[in-house]
Amino acid sequence: MGMTDPIADMFARIRNGLGGRLDIVEVPHSATKERIAEILLAEGFLGGVHVGKRDAHKFLYLKLRYTDENKPLISELKRVSKPGRRVYVKHDRIPAVVSGFGIAILSTSRGMMTNVAARKARVGGELVGTVW
Repeated sequence: MGMTDPIADMFARIRNGLGGRLDIVEVPHSATKERIAEILLAEGFLGGVHVGKRDAHKFLYLKLRYTDENKPLISELKRVSKPGRRVYVKHDRIPAVVSGFGIAILSTSRGMMTNVAARKARVGGELVGTVW
């Protein structure tokens, strides 16, 4: 079975890693996934993002974050737009996520950005996923 949705796979790996209380999860590298990881890092959901190589393949190493009570910092990571059902939003229709506690990640004509940045830039795009 091929990888039909690499972003959904990335989200699943993060969720599984958090469930297993792992420090770091390994995700096959792509520029898109690296950008999503950078957004998650900038928004404080990840503790680090490292690009590494193993057997001529590039991987993203994502440092997961937990609270002092050892609870995952990410409680929900959802793929919204899927290869079989793309979801696009106009800039004035970009959702707030959990009343602003979470973020939505959008793929816009100006690259990947959060719902807040997209609203500010007045660009819509594909609603890749939500995190809180």
